[in-house]
Order: sequence, then C-alpha cells, then structure tokens
Amino acid sequence: MPARNRRSTAAVVAASATALLTLCGTAATATAASSAQRVTVPRGLTISDGTRHVVVNGRSIDFGTVVRDLAWNPSGSKAAFVDGHGDLVVSDPDGSHRVTVAANPGGQTWSHPTWQVTAADRANHIPAKNNLIFSAKIHGHTVLEGVKATSNHGKPARISLNGDPGDGAIPQTDNTWPNVGGDYGTAVYENTHTGEVYIRDDYLRQQGGALTKGSEPALSPDNDEVVFVRSVHGHDHLFVEDFGGSHNVVKDVTPAATTDYTEPTWSPSGKTIAFRAPTGTYTITKSAHGFGRPVKVSKHTGLPAYRG
Repeated sequence: MPARNRRSTAAVVAASATALLTLCGTAATATAASSAQRVTVPRGLTISDGTRHVVVNGRSIDFGTVVRDLAWNPSGSKAAFVDGHGDLVVSDPDGSHRVTVAANPGGQTWSHPTWQVTAADRANHIPAKNNLIFSAKIHGHTVLEGVKATSNHGKPARISLNGDPGDGAIPQTDNTWPNVGGDYGTAVYENTHTGEVYIRDDYLRQQGGALTKGSEPALSPDNDEVVFVRSVHGHDHLFVEDFGGSHNVVKDVTPAATTDYTEPTWSPSGKTIAFRAPTGTYTITKSAHGFGRPVKVSKHTGLPAYRG
C-alpha cells in the first residue's frame, strides 16, 4: 500500500546498527551566566540561533560552544546538536558534560540531528532504539546517516531508504531535514531535488515513500500528522497532512500569512506547533475546530524545539 495512503504506524526495521560504545569523555563546563537575560517563552520551548547561547526555561544559557540545530531527546534530559567544529555532540540541558557522539572527518557538513528513541518490542524481537539520525553533505551529495546516541566518537552509518512495492525507487541522495516521531521511530524528511516530503517507517520493514510537496517536515508525536513548509504566493506557509482518517487531508494552517513561517516543530502533546518568523517565534494551537491564528510567544528568533 502506498505510503501516502497508510498510517505511519505501519513500518520499517531498525535504523542502521552501529557499535555501542562506552559513554565517556571529558565533561564540559557550561552554565548560565549570572548576567543572562530573561527571555519570555512558553514552558518547555527552547530556541537556538547558531551561537553559544540557547534559550532554555526562559533564560539564555551559554553552552560553551556553538550550538547548531539543537534537538532534545523525548525526556528532555539530553540535547543533541552540531558544534562549532561540525561534530555531532550530546550534552546536559545546560551544555555541560558534552560528549562527541561522532567526529566530523572533514569535508562534510552535518545538520539537523533528530532523536530516535523507542522501547523494545519483545513480541517481534525488535530491540530498543536510542539513535541520532542526521543529514550529511558528502562530496556534494546529501544523505541521511545514523549513529547510537550513546556513542563516543562513533562511526555513523548510512540510513537505508526503500520504497513501498509499486511506488518506484526512493531517492538516495538530496535527502535532508530528518525528523523522528512516535513509538516506532518513524521519520519524515525532505528531498531537495524532488521538492517532496517523504516518510520512512522503522518497525518491521524498511519502506517509505513520498507524501506531498513541501520542505522542513516534522512528525507529530502520535504519527498521525506531519507539518511542513510550502510556498504560497511568495510566502512560506505551514501545512499539515493528517493521516488519521481513511483519506489523507492536507491543509494550510496559516492561510493568512504575509511573511515567511518556517522550521515548525510539534509540542509533546501534539496540540501546539512552534515555528520561526522574521520577527520572532510563534505558535499555533489545535482545537476541535482546527488550528488557531499564529501567536507571537517570543521576540527571540531561532530554531524552536520542545524539551520533553
């Protein structure tokens, strides 16, 4: 059955296995500066802007290193990001106890890590997962790679991408912006060549396929919806595709946008989407009647992410 017509809880086998290494290394010391400025943001929402400072719990925290594309594990106990050296790093929520999960070998550009954390499925003999999936630009080709989140200088491995029967081949390059959600480790990502959002289930079979035209996707916690960016009359709007019914429904949830809305992310409850705009960080909230109007929650501009 084509990916666009099945619920995303159907799925694919575990992401590429890499050796589990002992978590060790020199702890980094980075705490909030006493002069850190308070920044108003909703509880649990964090904002990173490519500098050393990350807005966490309404305070600008100095992580002690450049923080790019920060993402939190489901419990909010660990942050993953690409540091100033281009390495993949995991740290505590204040930037301390940094561990280089994977060191960039040079000549590569890594971006947008996402956590794949799932419980073991003993009935189907599938082990628990605690992986980081990210985008790697290597010799001009962008691919998806993965590594154990508990690694110390681990070696990333290419993520397998296989299509559903009858759907044709899945592009193996030009894939970026991965985002994982749900209990099975399902991922969505964009392909910059086709201009489409793809889904990759990760449970029993390695299958997936194109969903719709768009970019910068994020999968809802229950795997029933994906939010993504699509241009409308010269501005980037946010769209949501709903897998929950018998037919997939794609809807513009920011139809009145007169500026660019980008980099959306779901709250853990699946009721709110935070996103970036030129003038700050905004949210839209879901009700029985659909999504409401965008609300500005911070004048701080950066990549939003929910912590736990």
